[in-house]
Order: sequence, then C-alpha cells, then structure tokens
Amino acid sequence: MFHRPASVRRFVTTAVALGLLSTLSTGARAGARTHEPPLRPTTVSSTAGSTTALTGYAIQSTAKVDDPAAAVSSPGYPASGWHPAGARSTVLAALLAEGKYADPFYSTNQQKIPKADFQVPWWYRSDFTVADISARTYLDFSGVISAADVFVNGRQIARSADVTGAYTHHELDVTSLVREGANTVAFRIQPNNPNKNLTMGWIDWLEPPPDQNMGIVRDVLVRRGGPVALRDAHVITRLDVPSLAAADLTVKAQARNDSDAAVTATLSGSVGATSFSGSVALAAHETKTVTFTPADTPGLHLTSPQVWWPAGMGGQPLYALDLTASVSGTVSDTVHESFGIRDVKAPLNSDGARQYSVNGRRLLIKGGGWSPDEFLRWDRTYVEDRLRYALDLGLNTIRLEGHLEPDEFFDLADRYGILTLPGWECCNKWEGNVNGSGSGDEWTAADYPVAKASMAAEAARLRDHPSVISFLIGSDFAPDALIEKTYLDALKAADWPTPVVAAASDKSSPVSGSSGMKMTGPYDWIPPNYWYAKREGGATGFNSETSAGPDIPTLDTLRRMMTPAELDTLWKNPGTKQYHRSPSSVFGTLKIYDAALAGRYGAPTGLTDYVRKAQLAQYENVRAQFEAYGRGATDASKPATGVIYWMFNSGWTSLHWQLLDRYLDQGGAYFGAKKANEPLHVQYSYDDRSVVVVNNRHAAVSGLTARVTLFNTDGTQKYDKSATGLGVAGEGAHSTALTLPSSVSGLSTTYLARLVLTDSAGKEVSRNVYWLSTRPDTLDWAHTDWYYTPTTSYADLKGLGSMARVPVSATASTTAGTDGASTTTVTVRNTGSGKTPSLFTDVHLVDSKGKPVLPVQWSDNEVSLWPGESATLTVTYRTADLHGSAPRVRVSGWNTAEQTVPAA
Repeated sequence: MFHRPASVRRFVTTAVALGLLSTLSTGARAGARTHEPPLRPTTVSSTAGSTTALTGYAIQSTAKVDDPAAAVSSPGYPASGWHPAGARSTVLAALLAEGKYADPFYSTNQQKIPKADFQVPWWYRSDFTVADISARTYLDFSGVISAADVFVNGRQIARSADVTGAYTHHELDVTSLVREGANTVAFRIQPNNPNKNLTMGWIDWLEPPPDQNMGIVRDVLVRRGGPVALRDAHVITRLDVPSLAAADLTVKAQARNDSDAAVTATLSGSVGATSFSGSVALAAHETKTVTFTPADTPGLHLTSPQVWWPAGMGGQPLYALDLTASVSGTVSDTVHESFGIRDVKAPLNSDGARQYSVNGRRLLIKGGGWSPDEFLRWDRTYVEDRLRYALDLGLNTIRLEGHLEPDEFFDLADRYGILTLPGWECCNKWEGNVNGSGSGDEWTAADYPVAKASMAAEAARLRDHPSVISFLIGSDFAPDALIEKTYLDALKAADWPTPVVAAASDKSSPVSGSSGMKMTGPYDWIPPNYWYAKREGGATGFNSETSAGPDIPTLDTLRRMMTPAELDTLWKNPGTKQYHRSPSSVFGTLKIYDAALAGRYGAPTGLTDYVRKAQLAQYENVRAQFEAYGRGATDASKPATGVIYWMFNSGWTSLHWQLLDRYLDQGGAYFGAKKANEPLHVQYSYDDRSVVVVNNRHAAVSGLTARVTLFNTDGTQKYDKSATGLGVAGEGAHSTALTLPSSVSGLSTTYLARLVLTDSAGKEVSRNVYWLSTRPDTLDWAHTDWYYTPTTSYADLKGLGSMARVPVSATASTTAGTDGASTTTVTVRNTGSGKTPSLFTDVHLVDSKGKPVLPVQWSDNEVSLWPGESATLTVTYRTADLHGSAPRVRVSGWNTAEQTVPAA
C-alpha cells in the first residue's frame, strides 16, 4: 500500500519447481495459554488415506545445541531444557506460552525481548509412532518461516535451499526411513527477514515481533497410503447465469504410482447423490490426471443446483467430493473435499473500476483488512468471533494482504458467507522488483521458483472455497511481466476459477491489465464530508484500503494495554510518538487526529474526556465512510463499487486502523459501521444535505416514511419535515427522501439531526442521529498527500460540551439458552423533564467486577434518546464468558452519568 514508502486440512499437493513435491498458527488471544507441551509422541494412523498432524514440538536455539543433526533428529534424544511448542507455533509464540516474557501487548514490553535470540536457527523436534510400516508414509507440510533443513530418524531428507518460503507446499516420501515404533522428525528453522525472504512481514500495521515469526505455522502431517496416491483433487464448477437452473461439475485429480511396479488403479467417487468410477493404468512412478465430466458422468450435470451466496443474499450450501483409489480391491488412498457452486465476475465498468457480481447479481464490496495475531497464533474460536463481528457490522468481505490464514479460516468464511480477497503483501521481498526505492530486496533467479511454488500451493488450497472471489497478485505495485507470468502459469495449472487482479492500487500488469482498484487513501484523519467527494479516497470506484486512520479503543481496553503514565501522555501530548500506533514515521504520533479532535470538539480535559470525544468522532467518521459508499453504489456516474476499511482489526493492542480492538471490545468505530450498513437505512449526506434511504436487501420496499427533525443542543426543535410514500429498489439502490435547507432560522452552530424511517404500518425500521455544525469542515484538496487531505478549518461541534446532563434509567434481565448462549435485554429511557436528549448512550455488559464480557453482539448501541423516549437493546454472548458471575450492564453517555445495574 502507498501508506508504506505498504477444519480439516484440504489435501491438495502442488508439484513445485524446487525439485521437491511439496495450514495457520498456534495460539489464542493475549493472556491465554496457547498450547500444552507434547507429553507423548504423536500416534500415527495406519489407515490408507489418513493424515495425522504432529501434536507439537520441543524447540531450542541452535546456539544452545552442540549435538549433531543426526543425534538431534534420532528417537531417544533427550532434548533436556528445550521449550514446548504447539503444532503450529512460531518460536516467540512458544516462549510466550511458556511464560518466558511479560505480556507483549502491554506497554512497551515487546521492546524488551532480545532480537538477537532469533537471529540464529532454531531446532523443532517431534516424535511420532507408527504401528504398521507396510503402508507408504509421507511428510506433508507448508508454513515454514523462513526455511528449514529437514531430518527424519537421523537422516537429512530436505535442504533449506529447497524448503523455503512460507507458502510453498512440500510432500516428502519417508517410507524407507520410517520404522515400527518410535520415529523422529526435526526441522532446523532459519531466521526470517521479510525483506529478503518470500514469507510474511508486518510493515506499518503494528510493532513487528522480535522473531519475525520464524517457526512452523501450519500443520505438519504424516500421511499414509498404498502404492497409488491421490493428489490435487478438486471440482471445477460452471453455473448457468443468470438462470441458476443448472451447473456442470468437472472432477479432477492426479493419480500417482509411488511403487516400482506398474499398477491399475480403480477410482471411485461421489458428489452428492452422483457416483462415478473409472480405472487408470500407471507405469512405475507415473502420474496421470484423471477427469470426470458431465459428458462421461451425466450426474455431474446438476439441475436446480444448491447455489452458494454471500451472507444476506442467500444460503451457503456446500457440496462434498469423496474420492477413493483402490489397487487389487484394497484401498490405497482417499480424498474428501468440500466446495460450493457459485459464479464470480469482476469486469471493469465504464469508469475503469472493478465491479464484482456473484451469481449474476451485482454487489458493493464492503469489507475490512484482516490481521492475524501478531505471533501467528491460531485460535479458531477467536477467529470465528471476529468473522461473526464482520457479519454483525453488515460487511460482506475480508481482504487478506498476505498472512493467508489456514484452511479453517476459509472453511469458516464459506460457512458464514463472508467473501475473501486474498493476495500477496506489499513493501517487502514480494514487491522488491517493482516498488522502486521501497523496501524489499530485488529477486534473484532462485526466487522465481519459490514464488511460483507459493502461488501454486495457495491456488490449489483456496480454489474450491466459494468464499474466495479473487487473488490479488500485487498490492501497492503490480508484478512485472516475468513475475506475472510466474503467477499466472501457476494459477492456470491449478484451474484457478475467479478473477485475477493485478494490484490493490491503480496499477496494471501486461496480461491481467488494469487492477480496477484504487489506493488513494486516506490513512490518517479527514472529516466526514471527505467521503462524499468523487475524488481521491471518496466514494467512487473500488478503494482497496482506506479509513480516517487512528482508532482510540474504549477506556477498558486502554487500561489493559498502557501504563498510567502512557495514558497520561496519550491525551496530553499529541506530538509524542505512540508505541501502540505504528512503527512508521508517518503514523507514529496522533498529531493530526488530536488536532482535529480538539479543533472540532474542544480540547480534552482528561483521559476520560479524550476517550469519549474519540468515540463520538470515530462513530461519525466511520458511519460517513460506509454511508457515502453505500449511497454511491448505484450512481449512474462514477459509482462506488467497493470499499475496504483499513483495517478491520489489529493483531495486537493498537491505537491504529481498527473497527474492533484486540479484546473484541466495541466502540464508536464499530457501532458507526454497524449503523451505516444496516439492511434498510436512512442517512444524511454531508455534501448536499439530502436525506437518503438505502436498501441493501434483495427485494424492493415501498410505503416508507422518512422524518427529519433538527434540534439545538438544548433540545429545542427548529425544523421538522417528513416525506411519505417512499419506495426504494433492492440490491443497494437508494432514494432521496428530501433535502434539508441550507439554513434554518435559530439553529445553533452545533446542532442535532434525528432521522427516523418507518414502514407502511408505522413501525420504526431505521433511526439515525447526527451531530452537525453550521460551520463545515473545509478540505484543502490542493495539498492532498498520499495519506490524507489537510483540513484548513474545522466544523464547530464544541456546543455538545454545553449540553445539560440528563438522567437515564436502565432495567435489564437475562435469559440463558440451551445452546450455551445467554441474552440480556436492556431498556434505557431518558427520564429527563426538559428537552435535552441523552446523546450517545452506551451500554456495556460487565461482570461483577465491572470488567466487560466479550465478545458480545448488540442489536444496537450508542443510541440517542429524547426525553420520554426509550430503547430496548439485546446483547447475546457465551454464558461461559461470565465465568460464573452474574451479568450486569454499565450505562454511560455523552451527557449521562455512568451507572451499573444488575441484569440477572
């Protein structure tokens, strides 16, 4: 990006150009023990077609091991004093789990971890037992960072020159080395440098880990089988669009004879109710591609197929492919794959912007940039919680710039209907040839086969996931002709089914052509009206990464991540470098953000005041970003086709680029996005004062009434108007209800706008409250930089500070479900006797000690209530996350005293 001068494993094997045949990480959220030590060897199944993941390792720095590799990699080696590591673990993740270092997410603790410890190779050693050695045995793995020498039972079986690159996939036949009983595999892992290795790096998202993620971050599998192995099994789908009435399936797999004699293998398989079979003759060590098509298997032509849809557009049915290879009546290998039937297109529109459609229906891509855990620790529950948050926010897409998560991630995305945009990283070795003076070494001849192997392996791994709708072969820069050919050859060989995009920026490559995307920022603070301009990062085209920059978490989270002294500096000293923002010199401070916060809302009077103003500011800005893109999606001229909020989450405790924080707490940014992306939504336009209804549902809606009321901050009503009989088409269409006048008599400089949308029965279906100013923010477009556009004068929202305090009552009750979840229902009411509303009333679910219960999903939150008005909110959560405590709710607001009430 320009802002940087930046489940079961799917058994597909890619033949790589490294001379070898060639998923993410250990862990849990901060503070949790991420794995247990491997107390005993992994017991390997003897069943043909089985795969067994190694359960963990003993690891140690080579600086502390004098024994030769043959000894280290032999059964019985004592490994005394070594550290336990999980099945997927970087070196530092293992040491953190062991408690060697203080919490790296707190204060500057991470700076105290010595980098020198990780600048030498580390040993990873694991024992496994095999009861039956008559079957063939293979080691199958990827996710080695950055490279490894591999040993089995005292013998070297691969060199680090061949096992290199985080994404390359390797399958090593160890049949001749495996013995009955105890066996040992050992990896001598080389240090990682993202500027020199085609692996993973962090750029400016967070302070990079001292070990640079060296380790093994995907499962190492022991595979068993007979003489014929099945590899590279997948299903190519062709869906009739737009009728969706039929689909053709083509099943492909490689049958590989690993024996010294010619054999004839029988292949039998099924997809749903359709079965098929055939035979293939294989010479010794011969591999053939076996294909089943509707021409030879009529059942592979499906009528009325179950079509997979993104969330909110339909269901997410998945099909299963089962395939078995037998020799002389004995099962030799088996494969199970899941896949979905859907069609993805992404042509360039008349403005040159990429426009996605799924199953013939056009959609606005609304997403966020994904970050894994900083130490690449994998925690399925934590990942699933975040993906459910994405759905709660009304997002439909997650972009992964590098850090391509393990198979379980994409399995979850398939199940939840969340689209994914995986691609390679910017600003390191991956773009070293094309980013000019940017970071990252230029490629040598040895890098091209690594890149091709990486592309082949990821293409084979991701192609059957219906959630994957593209691969971005460049990020800030498009690949040159030779690199592009390297990628495209691998993608073609893998039968890659969806659009290939040259870059996430406005770049082109010789074959793929224009990316159809833009990367024009902003990445730092800009005012809400910025998003409505059809220029730079405004709501036109496909913006692959953009936001107003910093995101200050809730006070609860801030106190978990910073010392009292650091918190003091946070609100008092805008020019001070903030360790928890970014290592980038551009984004190291909060100076631009803090100037805007003080200029618009008034200088903070303390930490609490700073945080509450930040939540208000983040709500209005994130809401405006998504609302502008939502309004512009069906414009006749320069429509908005996609927006990726940069970023969806952070891999650590951050002040920077996040809709939700490390601990899954929710603040202004979160609820601003949730409000903007609700299915049927009424919104205010900062550019032309229009009040617009956006319909994100499939079906059209009619008989709506939109009412707009303007108030001074003391609650005095100054304007009220309704528009009735409104109708809005579906699929993201919008309709203008009315336009506010340019001036209203008696309106205070800071004022409030309440928008209410009701259906034909008078039921409220959308409510939206804005705090606005008669003095607009003024942008200095002429001095736009790559990361923001300066603001020469700020909107005056300081009048909010003089709002009278108003009382809010709260009652709550909880119902525990049978599925391990609980629902707490909260009713908040403005009981004030005057006219003043309670602005931005926030409700947090807490335990008996006042600590937030997380994760949670609220029906709505941060609501504004006029005197006599009430709102009933519900929150769902795992009952176990109360840890035995009775639930309580903490209510606070802009002009409301904080209180906590029981919710049992």
